Amino acid sequence: EKFGKKRLFLALQHTLSIIHKPKRGWIWNQFFVLEEHIGPDAQYVGKLHSNSDKGDGSVRYILSGEGAGSIFIINEVTGDIHATESLDRERKAHYVLHAQAFDRNTEKPLEPKSEFIIKVQDINDNAPKFPDGPFVAAVPEMSQVGTSVYQVTASDADDPTYGNSARVVYSILQGQPYFSIDPKTGVIRTALANMDREAREHYAVVIQAKDMAGSVGGLSGSTTINITLTDVNDNPPKFPQKNYQLYVPESAQVGKPVGKIKANDEDLGVNAAIKYSIINSEGAATFSIATDRDTREGIISLKKPLNYERKKTYTLHIEGVNTHVEPRFSYLGPFKDTATLKITVGDVDEPPVFSMDYYIMDVYENAHIGTEVGAVTARDPDSKNSPVRYFINLSEHGDKYFNIDMDSGVIKTTQSLDREDMPWHNITVMASEVDNPSLLNHVPVTVQVLDVNDNPPEIKTDEEVVVCESSRPGQVIQTIAAVDKDDFANGQRFSFSLLSGIPVNPNFTLKDNEDNTASIIARRRRFSRLVQELYELPIVVWDGGEPALSGTSTLTLQVCPCQWNGRVQTCQDERGLLSSAGLSTGALIAILLCIVILLVIVVLFITLRRSKKEPLIISEEDVRENVVTYDDEGGGEEDTEAFDIIALRNPAAAEELKFRRDVRPESARQCGRPARGCHSPPELDQVNVQKFIKQRLVEADMDTGGPPYDSLQTYAYEGQGSPTGSISSLDSPGTHSEQDYNYLDDWGPEFQKLAELYGEDMDVAEKIFSLVYIFYCSIKS
Repeated sequence: EKFGKKRLFLALQHTLSIIHKPKRGWIWNQFFVLEEHIGPDAQYVGKLHSNSDKGDGSVRYILSGEGAGSIFIINEVTGDIHATESLDRERKAHYVLHAQAFDRNTEKPLEPKSEFIIKVQDINDNAPKFPDGPFVAAVPEMSQVGTSVYQVTASDADDPTYGNSARVVYSILQGQPYFSIDPKTGVIRTALANMDREAREHYAVVIQAKDMAGSVGGLSGSTTINITLTDVNDNPPKFPQKNYQLYVPESAQVGKPVGKIKANDEDLGVNAAIKYSIINSEGAATFSIATDRDTREGIISLKKPLNYERKKTYTLHIEGVNTHVEPRFSYLGPFKDTATLKITVGDVDEPPVFSMDYYIMDVYENAHIGTEVGAVTARDPDSKNSPVRYFINLSEHGDKYFNIDMDSGVIKTTQSLDREDMPWHNITVMASEVDNPSLLNHVPVTVQVLDVNDNPPEIKTDEEVVVCESSRPGQVIQTIAAVDKDDFANGQRFSFSLLSGIPVNPNFTLKDNEDNTASIIARRRRFSRLVQELYELPIVVWDGGEPALSGTSTLTLQVCPCQWNGRVQTCQDERGLLSSAGLSTGALIAILLCIVILLVIVVLFITLRRSKKEPLIISEEDVRENVVTYDDEGGGEEDTEAFDIIALRNPAAAEELKFRRDVRPESARQCGRPARGCHSPPELDQVNVQKFIKQRLVEADMDTGGPPYDSLQTYAYEGQGSPTGSISSLDSPGTHSEQDYNYLDDWGPEFQKLAELYGEDMDVAEKIFSLVYIFYCSIKS
């Protein structure tokens, strides 16, 4: 009630320092109202008054703004303001309103609209809270007193600027004497020294926050902090006992675990990590120990094979040490422990043991069956020393090239070996005890087949040997090499030569380059594919082995026309030319058919010209005296063979040789042309020519079917002895022309074929065919 009167007095003061205008006379500044009012009547807030109000009721007060008319109401005549509802400062701390005075009669404003504030006065109606609780914290065990653990902060919704409603202090309700808290800051600290995690790990601490600075009547709130002691390495490892025993059979495999041992450590994580080791040399030489990270056990493994007959017991001194040690706890003692492990070796019946881990043997190829290759040895490692039997594991090697003596272990050949077929043989030899055949052991045996010179060399003919038509004497056709199936020692040197005992090859020769190669060299100028396309060249090759072997290979050389493209000569394939010409199969057949027909016509023409016959009946216009018909050239002035003078000189012989003039004599058929192929009979004795002629004249007169023999001469052949010689082109001899056509080589690649044609031995028909071939190739290109 005291504070209420004071606020009312302040509200009724005229504050010229805030509002001071000549025509305005408000007597207010701001109002205060208590929150959480629970009285039956409306709470009085304050009064508005203008200096224009004379108290006669002519002034009307109007209120507007936040809560006007609902929360706050005003008496229009007196200007008194009341709050109709209970207010909560934590929801809204102040309200902004506007007031204005009007003339009730004229409804005109007497003052401009002015703004004022109604503040809600705070009371302690909110207790402190921990909105994020409960909390979790951790602190290392064995921490010193006063070590900070966690800080808590409570919130109070009351006004911290007014009174002590929001002033909070902290205290511990549960958790003493282990922890303490700062009443102002809320920092929790350890209060007891040497708290051991292994003794107690978790703590629940209850913290209280109280407002009004902790005085009586203040409101309070509490929360729980779950504190865990984290582990530190404050405990050394300990073996449960100092002596252990372990049984290990001598058949234990090297590298495999044979036992395990464990030291206990009450710490956790890395603080409990232990490294085990064997600290005595006797045990460390035969055994090893490693740490299993999951179980923290020491796994003992075998480093060397055990032999009961040699050593029956082993003593191991094992040490376990923490890998992570904190120096501040060194006063607790050394963080390690030791134990003794006695290992007893058990006797086991073992399989035979070979003297070597593997064997390498050798034998020459083509050795006689039964040749000794080598021997393997094995023994029983047990004390009873049982005899050993040997055999070859045929399940892994289907081809049985070797056998073994079951008692001595000597390996011998069972087949003839060929190094070129299989240079190495891998076999597996098994050994078993006679007393216990189930105990087996095996060893790999590698047999190398040594080489002997049993393979003759051969010419390496991977590529086709091509001879260009334009080849010249001395030109290298191709360089050849040899191959030998024997190894390098016997096949590193080759020599070459042509096959002896046959005539000298007129076309090619061979040069040994003395570097395991030889060169095929042309011996003559030019080759013609039309004359001969393929040549065979037998070559003999010797190797450098002991004894030396030789082989004969026959190379096939193909003649082809080659392109002019520098040193590299590419043989043209006729089928490639046909394809490149772009001609169809029908067109090519038609062209070839025309060429064949042309050749047939030329041959028939030549044949007819050479074997032309006289007609059987001379036309009537030609039958007259002293008419001579020449169907071809005469022989000249010295032609004495146009008429058979034998008939005039030897009528008796002529009677025997009498024949018809319309049929060719048999001698002419055999000899061909008399001027070329036959000789005249020797000179006959002189006869009465006149009598002979008369006899023939009578016969001609009596023969009505024949022409006048004495007045008609037919020359079906040329004579001989004419100084001018023959001018016929058809009967010219087909021998070689003496003219030199070598100048055609200088005319360039366009005339290469023509130069080759006239530089070869051909008759007229062959040259005609070659010209047609050139014409055919020009069409394709």
